[in-house]
Amino acid sequence: MPKEWTKKDERKYRHIRDGAEDRGESDERAEEIAARTVNKQRAREGRTKTASRTSTEDMSSSRRGGQRSHSGPKGRTKAQLYEEARRKNVEGRSKMNKAELLRAVERRK
Repeated sequence: MPKEWTKKDERKYRHIRDGAEDRGESDERAEEIAARTVNKQRAREGRTKTASRTSTEDMSSSRRGGQRSHSGPKGRTKAQLYEEARRKNVEGRSKMNKAELLRAVERRK
């Protein structure tokens, strides 16, 4: 665990990791889920050097509780799709709506 984490962050990490493992996630995936959740919370609290827009403006991970786990009827948010399109260097993404972003991101896989 990173040295910037507090004792509370470490406890939260272990609790989330153990819960994911209990649900049947692999050890590696459970660790990833836990680390991402703790780091997102740290970003929301301003305890990181950088933070994505979805980390600071989206609802908290604990409140969301898996509502948008890429499998529901609505899937990812427009902001999440936009960030993925940005990472994949999709041109024209700023003028795309959610459906267009989804198609562009899927084509880049």
